[in-house]
Amino acid sequence: MGVSGSGKTTIGRKLARRLAVPYAEADDFHSPHNVAKMRAGRPLDDDDRRPWLDAIAAWLAEHVQRGGVVTCSALKRRYRQMLAAAAPDVFFLHLDGSAELIAGRLGAREGHFMPASLLQSQIADLEPLAADEPGAAIPIDGTPDQTAALALAAVEERTSVQDR
Repeated sequence: MGVSGSGKTTIGRKLARRLAVPYAEADDFHSPHNVAKMRAGRPLDDDDRRPWLDAIAAWLAEHVQRGGVVTCSALKRRYRQMLAAAAPDVFFLHLDGSAELIAGRLGAREGHFMPASLLQSQIADLEPLAADEPGAAIPIDGTPDQTAALALAAVEERTSVQDR
């Protein structure tokens, strides 16, 4: 989870490979309407996000037995609660970095429908993980491999705690 430009796709793919589980890209679950709205520089609202979150929740529910990695901004606690209702063992990894770092990444990114101009609206909507939510904040100021290693360590720590 995290704002656009935080590295969800890059880290999600790396993590899924290391865990040998399926991967899904949340952007692929957006409706053409949502993509057009974001491309036009207009932020999504809760009504726009609801069917998108429902589709991601369905993907999670289908992968409960084997596991999987799906990227999703999951900016608000209620969105994460919706996802957790579909997959009670879900574990959120909040890819966390400064607005300046993420803005720089967005400025260098080409070919994505999400314009850098929407970053501030996502930052404003972001509700970091609360202590009672299943997950961990992962700093993104290192290389993608370093960030993926931190993400993997958080997942493995969670798994070892569950096995106790």
